[in-house]
Amino acid sequence: MPLPRPVEVSVLNRFHLWLGFSDGTAGEADLSSLAGQGVFAAWLKDGFFEQAFISAEARTVSWPGELDLDPDVLYSQATGKPLPARSDAA
Repeated sequence: MPLPRPVEVSVLNRFHLWLGFSDGTAGEADLSSLAGQGVFAAWLKDGFFEQAFISAEARTVSWPGELDLDPDVLYSQATGKPLPARSDAA
């Protein structure tokens, strides 16, 4: 069962987001460990990270160019709740 999805986002400061979720919870996510890594190198461009928005299509936080983050990871990071165990069993 998927975790709640982000429904609100505000950029607090460099690589930190405040997130509101569909279950009414909210919290801060520190994404600084991702900045500059792979596709997240785009965040280092002036003003790019600040363009964060909620994508209705992806149902998560996104940036221009179809760059987005796993909503379950965001929920875990913002609330401190562990990620659900994933089963690879068919």
